[in-house]
Amino acid sequence: MSRRRELWLLSVRREIKSLSRWLVPGLGVKRWFLVLMTGITFIGVGLAILLLDVYRGMPDTWWLPIVTFLSLRFLTRPLRMLIFGGLGFGLIGLGLWGLNRSLLVPFLRPGQRLVDQVSDYRRRERGPRVVVVGGGHGIATVLRGLKEYTNNLTAVVSVADDGGSSGELRRDLGILPPGDIRNCLAALSDDEALLTQLFQYRFGGDTGLGGHSFGNLFISSLVDITGSFEKAVAESGRVLSVHGQVLPATLHNVRLVADVRLPNTDNEVRVEGESQIPKIAGRVRRVWLEPNDASAYPPVIQAVLAADMIVIGPGSLYTSILPNILVRDLLEAIHASRAVKLFITNITTQPGETEKYTSSDHIHALEDLIGFTLVDVIVCNSCYDGELAGNVHWVRVDEGEARDPRVYFTDLFDRDNLSRHDSAKLAQTMMALYNERTGPLTNKEDTTRPR
Repeated sequence: MSRRRELWLLSVRREIKSLSRWLVPGLGVKRWFLVLMTGITFIGVGLAILLLDVYRGMPDTWWLPIVTFLSLRFLTRPLRMLIFGGLGFGLIGLGLWGLNRSLLVPFLRPGQRLVDQVSDYRRRERGPRVVVVGGGHGIATVLRGLKEYTNNLTAVVSVADDGGSSGELRRDLGILPPGDIRNCLAALSDDEALLTQLFQYRFGGDTGLGGHSFGNLFISSLVDITGSFEKAVAESGRVLSVHGQVLPATLHNVRLVADVRLPNTDNEVRVEGESQIPKIAGRVRRVWLEPNDASAYPPVIQAVLAADMIVIGPGSLYTSILPNILVRDLLEAIHASRAVKLFITNITTQPGETEKYTSSDHIHALEDLIGFTLVDVIVCNSCYDGELAGNVHWVRVDEGEARDPRVYFTDLFDRDNLSRHDSAKLAQTMMALYNERTGPLTNKEDTTRPR
């Protein structure tokens, strides 16, 4: 026997062995295979009745009445064909339904029908490609709302954080800060409530883990296992089954530096470190990264250039949003992208960073860096109901900014947390603005509908 024939027979045996595994008890599929085969048999009988006159010239024997009864010969031939064909197609449909349900049971969500889940999944798979640039809780809010409309989400987060648990891990382990990435992964997960509680859980006490969040330690452990920060982030997304991807703006170990004008003077001080900037009572005049030639992470550039919509903000203006755009390659990619570009202003001011800022102050701070023509739409909150606690104020739309044709303002704040956006309202507004500027969706379902 030739070597080629031996390999062919070995391949056939492997395929037969693989197929035979479907007959293992407990899978719940054998019954549906039987139903399918029965349906195919009925269709074959129906076609035989339609095409062949099997009884022409048949001798009169004792078993003829039995065959006549079983084949429904006392009915007309078209009616018999319809009965057998109908039974066949019905059983095939039932078998396919049962077989699919048996295979998909482990992945079904409780309380939802299979057809609804498949429809939602397909609709979100065809959703627009959206890149969200920011950090902190702001970007998590945007992702939480947009994941109801599309699975094609990319979160681009800053790696300039040097405070809290992220800062300690950065100094002790020499890795990039995982805090903002942790928030985005939790926001993109299906079981967000439980995962957020788990990832935000902080160890207490005087142990070496005191003050560290579980999510930061999880990502740090994956860095050690995979050997690199970018692989750890990618594996985190796969382990948590998130819809979309979370990417660092750069893989360089950058530091945020700012010139801050002290209050009631013309003196400026240089502040180094993202966590230190809000602690200086003054007005931020300029921010930059050191080193200032850090290159963007290549997958970020690819995502930006392929995006249908780019969302900048909301979030801490100087310490979350601008550190991303200060990466020169990333800024150039945003300029080159043909996507619809939105800037989301904050709901409230941030002590030590944007005190007494209006919406125009936020916009001017951004446009001083990126240029006036970059942003297509500026989304601002227009509802200021409720009393804010502490040294926090509403970011109001002033008259000059209201006349800007790019400005769109509506009620966006979360009534359970006045200082933050309502994720559902914000996502609905963004999708409506996107669809308005891109025209009717061709061969797509309406993406303004959440699942």
